[in-house]
Amino acid sequence: MTTTSPRGRPAPEIRPAVRADLLEVFRIEQASFPQPWPFSAFEGFLDAPGFLVAVAEEGVVGYVVADTVPNHGRPLGHVKDIAVRPDRRGEGIGASLLERALAVLAREDTARVKLEVRAGNDAAIRLYRGFGFTHHHTVPRYYDDGEDALVMLRGF
Repeated sequence: MTTTSPRGRPAPEIRPAVRADLLEVFRIEQASFPQPWPFSAFEGFLDAPGFLVAVAEEGVVGYVVADTVPNHGRPLGHVKDIAVRPDRRGEGIGASLLERALAVLAREDTARVKLEVRAGNDAAIRLYRGFGFTHHHTVPRYYDDGEDALVMLRGF
């Protein structure tokens, strides 16, 4: 059975990122953030099990980068980056990517997952709250333009 998005398009396939995806991932990054990651950052995460892409007929339409870090016993999961191509937003692709990344992190036996989000990114904050993330603390002037970051946590 093929699932469809709210706009009637087939839902994209979510799979681990491969080197051939990087240029499209980088283009989405540049279109999504005022401080985009450099291309080399994505290259560095190619082996991370939580680097996933959403692929549709037109190519990569979204991605998530998540990994784990040691944390006094069980590792801490970290959703480092997530974005959806601007013309495909609002179709649930970001939610699907986040859901799959959290499943990967759960298999890595993480106790909790953290992420940082711009304080003014209401859509992302709603998405994260829908997955059980709560505001833990604020980092003032975290971003180069002076905007604060909210650090959000979710337990397993």
